[in-house]
Amino acid sequence: PDLNREAGEKFLAENKERAEVNATESGLQYEILSEGESEQSPLADDEVEVHYHGTLIDGTVFDSSVERGQPASFPMNGVIKGFSGGLTKTQVGGKIKIYIPSELGYGDNPRPGGKIKPGDTLIFECELLEIN
Repeated sequence: PDLNREAGEKFLAENKERAEVNATESGLQYEILSEGESEQSPLADDEVEVHYHGTLIDGTVFDSSVERGQPASFPMNGVIKGFSGGLTKTQVGGKIKIYIPSELGYGDNPRPGGKIKPGDTLIFECELLEIN
């Protein structure tokens, strides 16, 4: 986990130097890929419908509604902090890329046997389709 965390910290330190990347106090980073059509951003108790593509910093895809061809719906308070925190930075119709440090992702406890390893930094490209 320490090597993964160090690699992620190095990646995030370099990433936040890019002009288009915004960094929050929590360590979450995000990049607005396209503006939404509305002023409405999701709140903690909303349910959202999104298309997303999740990768590790080396480009390994670990989950993708885009590849499945089926958007996903879930409660904002039912996903990892970094994912819901990033979605609050966009509006319906908007696309965002979220860079999630390990402590705002799965930390040292990802799902056993999955592609996400302890300490991994996660990247999600998301399109916010709807807020329910």
